[in-house]
Amino acid sequence: MKKKPDIKNIILLIFLFTATYTYVKAEDIQGENDSVKMKFTANEVVIESFKQNNNLFIQPVSASLLTGREVKDFNIINIKEITSLVPNLFIPDYGSKMTSPAYIRGIGSHRNAPSVGLYVDGVPYFDRSTFDININDIDRIEVLRGPQGTIYGRNTMGGIINVFTKSPFKYKGTNLNLTAGNYNNYQTSLSHYGNVDNKIGYAISGNYLHSGGYFKNTTTGKKADPIDAVSTRARISWRVQPQLLMHLIMAYEYSDQDGYPYRVLHKDTGEIDEVNYNARSYYLRNMSTNGLNIEYITDLFKLSSQSSFQFYNGKQGLDQDFTPKDSYYVDFYQRQQMYSQEFNIGSLKDDSRYVWQFGLFGFHQSYFQTNDVNNLLTGAHTIQSAKNPTDGFAAYHQSTINDIITPGLSLVLGVRYDREKTKSTMIGTPLTKAGESITDKTSFSQLTPKAAIQYTFKQDGLAYFSVTKGYKTGGFNNTAEKEEDLIFNPEYSWSYEIGSRSGFFNNLLFLDLSLFYINWENQQISQTKTSGKGFIIKNAGKSASKGVELSAQVNPVKNLSFQLVYGYTNAKYKDYKDYNAATGVTTAYDDNYLPMVPQNTVSISANYTLAINRKWLDNIVLNAQYIGAGKLYWTDKNDISQDYYSLFNGKISFVKKDFSIDLWSKNIGGEKYNSYYFSTSSQHYVQRGRPFTCGVNMNLKF
Repeated sequence: MKKKPDIKNIILLIFLFTATYTYVKAEDIQGENDSVKMKFTANEVVIESFKQNNNLFIQPVSASLLTGREVKDFNIINIKEITSLVPNLFIPDYGSKMTSPAYIRGIGSHRNAPSVGLYVDGVPYFDRSTFDININDIDRIEVLRGPQGTIYGRNTMGGIINVFTKSPFKYKGTNLNLTAGNYNNYQTSLSHYGNVDNKIGYAISGNYLHSGGYFKNTTTGKKADPIDAVSTRARISWRVQPQLLMHLIMAYEYSDQDGYPYRVLHKDTGEIDEVNYNARSYYLRNMSTNGLNIEYITDLFKLSSQSSFQFYNGKQGLDQDFTPKDSYYVDFYQRQQMYSQEFNIGSLKDDSRYVWQFGLFGFHQSYFQTNDVNNLLTGAHTIQSAKNPTDGFAAYHQSTINDIITPGLSLVLGVRYDREKTKSTMIGTPLTKAGESITDKTSFSQLTPKAAIQYTFKQDGLAYFSVTKGYKTGGFNNTAEKEEDLIFNPEYSWSYEIGSRSGFFNNLLFLDLSLFYINWENQQISQTKTSGKGFIIKNAGKSASKGVELSAQVNPVKNLSFQLVYGYTNAKYKDYKDYNAATGVTTAYDDNYLPMVPQNTVSISANYTLAINRKWLDNIVLNAQYIGAGKLYWTDKNDISQDYYSLFNGKISFVKKDFSIDLWSKNIGGEKYNSYYFSTSSQHYVQRGRPFTCGVNMNLKF
């Protein structure tokens, strides 16, 4: 058996090298007018968004940026595919769009509200059933790691994923994209961007996706996981006056998906059966997301208003026994209506001694669910339903004081106050009598501070240290069997981070490195009910997560670039005891690894543009990518795991002005790995990762 290299020591040496030479090499960074565009260079990528008016690069936060060009180069279709492209980010494939649990630095949740926030054009996505979105024709994706509650608030203990669509003031023209691949994969998208006198901009896009499925159900003889999805997006931007702008964004998606290609896992032998169940399992989703942003900009400050409304409903049918027998079938329905309003005012002169912003945020979320478990053996139905309306309010502030004590040294202070009221009305639960309902309500409030100190070197180099409190609200277990399990409380964390980023050797090399330690308390943990049927959330335990994140880019020659992304996470329980009332047995998980958290995430990519300059061909663009993740444990006991696995992807693009043809492939070599695991009281199930896929894209702009 080969001895694995000590990754932690290697990364520590790189960090010491960066910290030692940041000041010396910062003066080698190219200026604003340099022709070589660096992925991480502040002067090339300026983030303009609702809350971050200045350059993301110079903030004391660990952040990653995926440009629209990179999304295209990597052939990314949905949000789950950015896994491992960002250090310590993991979004497992659940088997349908119904849930997309996201984990950053070990913090996440797969059974209750998400611990990682998602915003699209400033609109918050509160429920994990809305996370799996199509990201075709977007401008950029930014991922901020670590607690972001001071500015973004609700349930952002792990971090934030910000998705931005293209602005009609920045892009013009019509884009047509056609894709065909094996496994009967087809996609068509059409978008148009334009503006009138640079005062009124408009954009509209549509996308249709069909996948024939990757895994055969041996009982039915058909694929277990085909999908058809239609999405559309419209945007109107209006410069009412030179200082007043309005942006109206509307998006809709409908998806019809057969899902859950789960296989029985024989725990003792490690053998995995084929997919073989008889009843159709599916998930249907309708989702509409709308936002109105109004900005008033002066020389000194920007005043913004963000109004949003999101509606979705989802219906799931599930062959719960996953066998050819008629034993159990579940029908599940969920509906959400979410309204939010936010006001933000912030200064615009980032080079002044004092930079500030204030904000107010309010929301109302109406949530309804019903669950019908059909015992096909007896004909009995167990129907449970619940309504969960929630109202929340928050106020926040952040100040940055520059050039304290010495030029380049800055102090960042922030604080946020959140208060929520939630209510649950339940019918058909073990706590209710037949034909009656039970109603309970509760409230939560919390103050989340943040402090950071950073030193900015010449040009773009900087180093920083930050301390931030994370917070995730509590809630209801709508199917609790005991009254004391009806409500679970909030969880908290303190995150400590040190980082540095800088360019070296006249921008030949660029490094972004951070170290973090997270102390996680009153953790919300999924536990099996006393009856053994289903799960509830309990506050049980303390955890700690520590690790390192590295992003590097090398541009050795013109038209050639390499990118390296690496994340290491060591996330363990420090105090977690699970008491089973049915058996009277207490199981201790102290010092066990947290489930669903890969210890390593790796991405290595290379991009080379070969200039042809012929009448019929301008360029050939070559992209190669390596992605790795693991080892990760699926259970609290750490008795079932997925070893480290590797995926190789590639793409060749032939470009002639506004027309290109791409030949692409994913999972070259057909690496076999498990992408998801779950268990019932008597059985274990896994879902395989997608096999080797390939196809062709045609892109036309006119």
